[in-house]
Amino acid sequence: MAFSGAGPSRAAEGAAEAGWDQFRGPAGTGHAAVAGLPMTWSDTENVVWKTPIPGKGWSTPLVRDGQVWLTSATEEGKEFWAYCLERSTGKILHAVKLFTSAAPEPLGNGLNSYASPTGFLEKGRVYLHFGSYGTACLDTVTFQEIWRRTDLPCRHYRGPGSSVFPWKDTIILTMDGVDVQYLVALDKKTGATVWKTDRNTAFDDLDATGKPVMEGDLRKAYSTPILIQTGAITQLVSTGSRATVGYDPDTGKERWRSCYKGFSNAAQPAWVDGLLVLNTGHGKATLRAYRITEATAGDITEALVWEQTKFIPTRSSPLVVEGLIYVVADNGFFSAVDPRDGNLLYSERTGGSVSASPLFADGHIYFCNERGDCYVIQPGREYRELAHNTLPEGLMAGPAAVGDALFLRSKTHLYLIRKAP
Repeated sequence: MAFSGAGPSRAAEGAAEAGWDQFRGPAGTGHAAVAGLPMTWSDTENVVWKTPIPGKGWSTPLVRDGQVWLTSATEEGKEFWAYCLERSTGKILHAVKLFTSAAPEPLGNGLNSYASPTGFLEKGRVYLHFGSYGTACLDTVTFQEIWRRTDLPCRHYRGPGSSVFPWKDTIILTMDGVDVQYLVALDKKTGATVWKTDRNTAFDDLDATGKPVMEGDLRKAYSTPILIQTGAITQLVSTGSRATVGYDPDTGKERWRSCYKGFSNAAQPAWVDGLLVLNTGHGKATLRAYRITEATAGDITEALVWEQTKFIPTRSSPLVVEGLIYVVADNGFFSAVDPRDGNLLYSERTGGSVSASPLFADGHIYFCNERGDCYVIQPGREYRELAHNTLPEGLMAGPAAVGDALFLRSKTHLYLIRKAP
């Protein structure tokens, strides 16, 4: 049952049609062009509705044309579901079991779910992805399935995590498992493979018997690509275990790569003033900065501009706001980094473990942690906390902002948060 609070205005609904269509929003950067968001909320304060979502899933809600879409899965990973909610009321309009698995591989820890990848929502269609367990395209008007793929192998080992990335008439999927690692572009209309590129990374992780150590942990990753513009050339940048690679998004052809020792990478890179800032992942997470141009090619590992090693997350992605880089470490330290030299401007402990990436909206930075604390921060070269709110169930999914509302997915519910009239 949905919890009904203050009702939304139809004017705000109409102004919000740009929506939240993919992981980290319309540009994939964690930015939302919105205004009038609430600064404070609780389980009841400024709650328009609160709807329980069956199962378990960390995917970010997708919002467009009066609908909210998200994915979930059963706790043990044998059923994979899609849910469509009415944006104004939180009522579940459609629930469908898309895929099943007779023997899903155990996750091994509480940090991931079987429904962590975020899909992509455009006018008339939604693309939903559960890694190797299946990918499907649905009609958002009739709710009918248009196409599906269940033939993209990848042993995720601890569950899927990479989200759908839209590019022109394709969606690009990142399949970084302990057995195989590749990117594949699918035709939006048919689901057919347009191109597929293997990672070809030198892992150097075999033991004396020739088997990968740590059961292959050193080979997998959970990241989602970003686009960067270098002169007339658009590049797709994808972080994987042991290497971050620049690709041609039209063909999948590799342009350059930077290598490191990190693995199980989840954070996206950041792009600021021609500087690519990447996260090396587990092992010892660091931020590394490289100057990328149209001419960048080959192995650029040694062309390092700077490196920062303190308070670097392994899960949440960096956020660029007004020329500064903000990161939230796994242990809750919130830091600002100057991209000119990589120096920390400050690091402030906020408490609690953090997995979700931060959001910049309405002039403020929003981020939530796994125990339910939600912080509102003023961007700048000094730390300034504006609000500290709490939801009881904790949050693993990143926040979404549309119009004058926040969509927050807790471990058990989806909330629409808006200022009470």
